[in-house]
Amino acid sequence: MTALLAAAADPAFPARIDVVIANVPGAPALDKAAEAGVEALTVDHRGAGGRQAFEERLDAELRARDIELVCLAGFMRILTPWFVDRWNDRLINIHPALLPAFKGLDTHARALAEGCKIHGATVHFVRSEMDTGPVIAQGAVAVGDEDTPETLGARVLEVEHAIYPQALKLVASGAYEIDGMRVRATSADTLLPAALIVPAG
Repeated sequence: MTALLAAAADPAFPARIDVVIANVPGAPALDKAAEAGVEALTVDHRGAGGRQAFEERLDAELRARDIELVCLAGFMRILTPWFVDRWNDRLINIHPALLPAFKGLDTHARALAEGCKIHGATVHFVRSEMDTGPVIAQGAVAVGDEDTPETLGARVLEVEHAIYPQALKLVASGAYEIDGMRVRATSADTLLPAALIVPAG
């Protein structure tokens, strides 16, 4: 979120962040958003009515502000098809793995356990199935022999901070098309976000 806020602070950036919404009261992101001069509010997922009611409240807050694009960051809940379909191709997420590998949690530990030499992060359009959807950008890091989930995760986080603003810039510009699971630039002046390779150590 902080990387997106920083990118959007540039007047030349094609997206403006109008609101940051947390589903947990007191989330640190709310203070960071307020410090950046962005509206910050909470839509508590533990409120009355369960999952559907939470998503209806979230949807209402977004539509009340004429939001055009939703960027998930650290949102650890699976959204229902009802919400995903309402925001089809306007809902993007970042995942700490090179999808389609290592969907779900504990991605860094799982990559190490599988002996991966390359790991990374993916920005993708959200679909109803968990951690699926057309890939907008990916960034990779080399996995070192001495890596732990913590050291590997720290380098992947650097890549996340680099590729998420790039992906948002592309999507907000509108200079792309979705073909199945592929995202293609539609302008010769627009390049898809490049993969980054961060060496181990």
